[in-house]
Amino acid sequence: MGIKNYLIEGVSGTGKTTVAEELQRRGYHVIHGDRELSYLGDPETGEPLDGLAHDTMTDSARWGHEHHIWDVGKVESMIADQRNAISFFCGGSRNFARFIDLFDGVFVLDVDLDTLNRRLVQRPEDEFGGKPGERKLIARLHATKEDIPACGVVIDATAPLDVVVDEILSKCGEADQGAC
Repeated sequence: MGIKNYLIEGVSGTGKTTVAEELQRRGYHVIHGDRELSYLGDPETGEPLDGLAHDTMTDSARWGHEHHIWDVGKVESMIADQRNAISFFCGGSRNFARFIDLFDGVFVLDVDLDTLNRRLVQRPEDEFGGKPGERKLIARLHATKEDIPACGVVIDATAPLDVVVDEILSKCGEADQGAC
């Protein structure tokens, strides 16, 4: 939806939604990927899953996380629509490899483990990361960085929100140089 399109990624609890809301407050066009594009599906094929498949697994949090994907067709059509100068797609997706090359740049929000744990413990149980098993999974993903883009511009999201958003905006041109 923008002439320039940026992806803001990071593990749960790093501040993607908060950054998205601040960008919107400042007048930027934002797509909340976890709200507008996500569904449970096969990360390879995009085929929707009914959510019941995890009943055979011992860890439903891990299953849900591994199958949290974005609709690639919607991502493609939103990027093709250039009504806005800049659009920020914020959220996490296990199939980002299928569309990451469509973005002009990628930002990865990062925090230290103590900050991450403090943020997650404040979440309600019905939000991902609100349950102890989910927090354990997120801590492992934070340590391994296994499911976030390796090619993004890392942003220290422990800084105050205004500083984080200002840094993202100041680095948009820099991110343009490092497509994945």
